Amino acid sequence: MTGGWWVVVPVKDARRGKSRLAGVLDDDTRAALVRSMARDTLRAVRSARSVAGVVLVTPDPDLAAAAATLDVVVVDEPPHRPAADVPEPGLRAAVLAGAAHARTLHPDAPVAVVPGDLPGLDPDDLDAALTLAAEHERAHVPDAEGTGTTLLTAAPGCDLRPRFGPGSSARHADAGHVRLDVPQASTLRHDVDEARHLQQA
Repeated sequence: MTGGWWVVVPVKDARRGKSRLAGVLDDDTRAALVRSMARDTLRAVRSARSVAGVVLVTPDPDLAAAAATLDVVVVDEPPHRPAADVPEPGLRAAVLAGAAHARTLHPDAPVAVVPGDLPGLDPDDLDAALTLAAEHERAHVPDAEGTGTTLLTAAPGCDLRPRFGPGSSARHADAGHVRLDVPQASTLRHDVDEARHLQQA
């Protein structure tokens, strides 16, 4: 399997995103940061050679409007119910909705998920990881700490099994998404979740 990836980028409403930065940034600044990181991520993903299309799943109207200029398909975030046994149920619902839409457009395409908080993402790093992912039915890339997830993939005919939230790398591995050996220095592994990540980004 080579090329033709459809990538889902889920992004919360910017006013609700990155709550762990609330003690560092005021609400307006934090919302602007969420949108800026998402735009940078979308540009990088769209520029990757192995990516055929991008689906942004978001309820944020400002981000949706910006994405329309980047040749990105926009899907509204679906409603969801809180679930005690499902970490990040809203994110899971968004990922599945985006993947379903991508498969509606291109049923035989491999699908991937990239979070919208990778402002330093190099398209070449994403291409390299997707090349590795193409060798597996399901795969994932852990974040720099080795506990979170910055890429989740599924081959044609395979469903995604999203288990995002704290400790998601181990849960994704348990769900059958093979952990890929992506270098620590890869920009794909460096998301922004906490204040210390802002300096690195």
